[in-house]
Amino acid sequence: RWVVRTAWAIHRAIYRVAGGRRGLWRPTPQKYGAMLVTTVGRKSGNERSVILGYFEDGPNLVTLAMNGWAEGDPAWWLNLKANPHATVVLTEGVRDVNATEATGSERTRLWARWHELGSDVDEYSKQRTTETPVVVLDPR
Repeated sequence: RWVVRTAWAIHRAIYRVAGGRRGLWRPTPQKYGAMLVTTVGRKSGNERSVILGYFEDGPNLVTLAMNGWAEGDPAWWLNLKANPHATVVLTEGVRDVNATEATGSERTRLWARWHELGSDVDEYSKQRTTETPVVVLDPR
């Protein structure tokens, strides 16, 4: 777990030090991209930002609320469940989005797409006792 948390901290530091010129990238058909998501803290009311992997599904952005594959939901997902409005920074600009959790056949389809990107999400998800939410960020 400390390795994952350290990697996240380094990634965020690279983004900050580079003034946003490094640390984000567009997805390709074979690899996920990286975006900066800013939510409003459900308790503090302060803005909170995190860098997440994603892929595009039409106009929507899709990510996983995996908490480094540890137990529990990540804080950013808890914040979005309390207030689904967020701002996303992509390499091509800023986008306002609404967050929802994919369910049913939509979740199955989007989960399968992570496999196509070379991610063994099934193996990683076995580390959790609860289902990993698939989060859809649709444009506002």
